[in-house]
Amino acid sequence: MKKRIALLPAGSVSHEAVDYLVGDQPVQLVHYKVISEVFLSVVNGEADYAVIPIENTIEGSVSLHMDWLVNEVDIPMRAEWVYPSIQNLVGRREEFAGADGTVDFSKIRKVLSHPVAIAQCRTFISERLPHAELENASSTAEGAAQAAAHPGSGWAAFSTRLGAERYGLDILAEKVTDHDNNYTRFVLIGPEPFASSKPSEHRKTSVQVILPEDYAGALHQVLSAFAWRRLNLSRIESRPTKKKLGSYYFYMDVLVPDDSILFQAALQEVQALGCQVRVLGSYPCYEYDTAKA
Repeated sequence: MKKRIALLPAGSVSHEAVDYLVGDQPVQLVHYKVISEVFLSVVNGEADYAVIPIENTIEGSVSLHMDWLVNEVDIPMRAEWVYPSIQNLVGRREEFAGADGTVDFSKIRKVLSHPVAIAQCRTFISERLPHAELENASSTAEGAAQAAAHPGSGWAAFSTRLGAERYGLDILAEKVTDHDNNYTRFVLIGPEPFASSKPSEHRKTSVQVILPEDYAGALHQVLSAFAWRRLNLSRIESRPTKKKLGSYYFYMDVLVPDDSILFQAALQEVQALGCQVRVLGSYPCYEYDTAKA
């Protein structure tokens, strides 16, 4: 039976990214409109895995998705990979054609997309579309779908090439993000391990650490537990626990598998300090070939 993978709508960056990860492996893609439905599909048994974008080169962490991953569900991370987020301005070319046949951006009244994608295109917006209304959509694909559903309205979208093709739209302007090195980090979550046909570069373990209250220097000692063992932290981020004002947890990515003796010793030392520790997953990491971007 094909494994079911839940993700955001067809034509989104998530769709392109999961196509890259699975390659020719036989899987069934199950699309949902909003990220909460993607998460809950695994909880409810409607899918075996879910694809979650958690970090972007330009905008940093996707806070809503991180909070869902840590606070709302208890599903292990099973894989991580990086994929280029290439946004294009899409719409019906005939609707926005000028007298000389080129795109007349002044005819675009509204641009729809995911808020992170809009934030990635600020320079293009200020130079070409300062007059246009910006409207948030649940995904880049949803923005393209809405633009396609309102012909003659002056609506366009920031979306992927796959999204434009799916909804019958044209590329009005290619690669409109502010930076060429715009990448998104995705994680695959699910109850069972996942094996991609692609070679893994390394393994990583993600942990949540909640410090004890009224313990001066606790964070320094937590970091020291990893540092003196020469365990590299590729990411550390604080997020509110949502329990009370001023209460935070720390999300950490450690560049070792969870069965490492040094990693286990570090966790024991951190717990001995009175910290609450939760391993969110230990998984292979797949790097994108930037030459293909």
